[in-house]
Amino acid sequence: MKKSQINPAPKYFDRYINLFNDLDLDAAFRESEAEFDAFDWEKCREIGLNVYAPGKWTIPDVLQHLLDWERIMTYRALGFARGMFQTAPGHDENLMAENAGASARNLEEILTEMKTLRASTRQFFLSLNESQMLQPGVCWEAQMSPLALAFTILGHQRHHFRILQERYFSL
Repeated sequence: MKKSQINPAPKYFDRYINLFNDLDLDAAFRESEAEFDAFDWEKCREIGLNVYAPGKWTIPDVLQHLLDWERIMTYRALGFARGMFQTAPGHDENLMAENAGASARNLEEILTEMKTLRASTRQFFLSLNESQMLQPGVCWEAQMSPLALAFTILGHQRHHFRILQERYFSL
């Protein structure tokens, strides 16, 4: 299924979805995986736990946030696709970051986990049929489908990779 089949475009989350062209979902996953593989992880290692401003997350915190977000959004998609719920449970990303302990983790472990999770996420979404992919539900205040959630996951990664490059790589 293609990005253009997302209807309606969910407010707030469209900022992530719109970071991708009108691609087939599998092509979008491949593009996202290529971005991950090409990312300057050596620069991330050099930066370590430094932050660009007081109170900001470290790179491991940002990466853990991506992991947590991907799991949450995939769970929401599962709930919508399988008819478990129509309104997704919320989450507090700052509370999760405070309790994740990401800065004490090895970057290599986080990167391995990201690749493993992404492979699983991709397989899950590609296993859904068209009806399941378009099954609506509500996340926060936005009506969304699993298709929208899949593109949100991919765009969210792209968004944070850009933040890392723009704000952290100049440290």
